[in-house]
Amino acid sequence: MISPKYHREIPQRYRLEAGKCKACGNISFPPRLVCPECGKTEFETIRLNEEGKLLTYTIIRVASDKFFGKTPFAVGIVELKDGVKVTTQIADVDFDKLKIGQKVKLVFRKIQDEGKSGLHCYGYKAILL
Repeated sequence: MISPKYHREIPQRYRLEAGKCKACGNISFPPRLVCPECGKTEFETIRLNEEGKLLTYTIIRVASDKFFGKTPFAVGIVELKDGVKVTTQIADVDFDKLKIGQKVKLVFRKIQDEGKSGLHCYGYKAILL
């Protein structure tokens, strides 16, 4: 059975959908009910640009139980062309080639298996351009 949290996050995980405030234009990802900039509550749904740059990163060598057996892997903060910052795994990369400021693109990938049923959960990861 799919978890309620995973189901609620499908628009963000699958389509990179964000909320753009109709009053001030602030983009919230994931979408919010109230704009953190102006306090208004009307938003339009937009799809984020998939390209951006790597602001910072780290290599995870000891992970939580969920990611046991998948270490080492890189995790970074990516600033998309829309100005939105996301924390994501950096996939298919030689760690020695990672540099702050590199151009990256978000791609749709399997993230993890959830629960005892082993539900495959998908989302975005970054790859170098």
